[in-house]
Amino acid sequence: MTSAVPSVADDQGWDGPWYRVRTDRFEASFLPNAGEELDSVCNVDVEVRLAADGSRWSATVFTIAELERVMQCWSRTGEALGGRYFWCSDGLIVREPGIANMVRVLDGLIDEGEFEQVLQRLEGDGCHVS
Repeated sequence: MTSAVPSVADDQGWDGPWYRVRTDRFEASFLPNAGEELDSVCNVDVEVRLAADGSRWSATVFTIAELERVMQCWSRTGEALGGRYFWCSDGLIVREPGIANMVRVLDGLIDEGEFEQVLQRLEGDGCHVS
């Protein structure tokens, strides 16, 4: 499997089924399908832990092409009113596939101040009150 994660990454690699990318601002844990090329990932769950406060966030990242493929499939199976809509609570749509692109998007969301509006905060984020 290839791994072309951008220069924002300090560390990256496999940890069981997770592909983890660590930067100075976050750790992103992706759950690609077994054997999937990292540069081709187009539908993946990710959990992000922010370095600043330890908070945990999640998203399901899809490419536009993957959404089209899923909706075409549903038009044949009858799901989602025959593929007429797509919805998920923590969906993030990106233009290009690949873990590297997704890391760039996450980093950009932080830069733009949109991270907390786009991803869904998870319970038990490691913030403890003494």
